[in-house]
Amino acid sequence: MLKIKQAVKRFWRSEEGLGTLEIILIISVVIIIALLFKDWIIELIEDLMGKADGEADKIFD
Repeated sequence: MLKIKQAVKRFWRSEEGLGTLEIILIISVVIIIALLFKDWIIELIEDLMGKADGEADKIFD
C-alpha cells in the first residue's frame, strides 16, 4: 500500500506534459475569443487597411 501511495505522489508532482496542456488551453481560448469577436475583428482590420491605403495614396501622389 505504501508503494502505491508513493507512486501516486510522484505522479501528482510530475510536470511532464504540462507545457503541452497549457499551450492547448491557451490556443483554445484564443480561438473562442476570435470566434466571439469575429465581426468586430474583421471590421477593425478593414478599417486599418483602408487607412493604410489612403496614406499610401497620399505619399505616392
